[in-house]
Amino acid sequence: MHGPTSRCPMMPTSRRCPVAEPALVLASASPRRRDLLSVLGLEFDVDPADIDEGVRPGEAPLAYVRRVASCKATTVAARNPAAVVLAADTTIDLDGVILAKPVDAADAVRMLEALSGREHLAHTAVAVATGGLLNVVEVTTTVRMRPLVRSEIDWYVETGEPLDKAGAYAIQGGAACFVESVAGSVSNVVGLPMAETVAALRAAGVVVCSR
Repeated sequence: MHGPTSRCPMMPTSRRCPVAEPALVLASASPRRRDLLSVLGLEFDVDPADIDEGVRPGEAPLAYVRRVASCKATTVAARNPAAVVLAADTTIDLDGVILAKPVDAADAVRMLEALSGREHLAHTAVAVATGGLLNVVEVTTTVRMRPLVRSEIDWYVETGEPLDKAGAYAIQGGAACFVESVAGSVSNVVGLPMAETVAALRAAGVVVCSR
């Protein structure tokens, strides 16, 4: 769902954001991102950004996820100035067309029919804001779905699972039986590329996967 429009504080871009033992804030209401981040054993607060995630006219998929993730991170960093703020945004790219979250069940059916028997791209931008600096990295995974018949699409949509997912599917859920192959990060398709997220958090001074 799209929240009210908010302005995004501007921050200079940097590949390194040095902070000593900072608090960590996840700028997302996504339970998938929360679960993935919890796997790392980190303590963190959740503070969703509540921004307008609408696609701008002519906006390319990678530019879209970068803009939205950056806006989430800077918005939440403005009210958590002493923290490291982690944000992300994921979309599905079918031949350059953005498949965001479906607006209803009929839209979910339309998306799954379009993805059936095709390769598509899953893009996630990970943004880390801290100390007035912003670090953004984009990750792309190639996913191929097997040909789907209408009865299984209807079954899946009726579960309700696709209705809050970009591209109308969850690779970690019932749609796992639709996916024929994956080239790249699987966690990226879920919504948070773990290897790149760990690298970005370490660059911000967060101790991750270490004693």
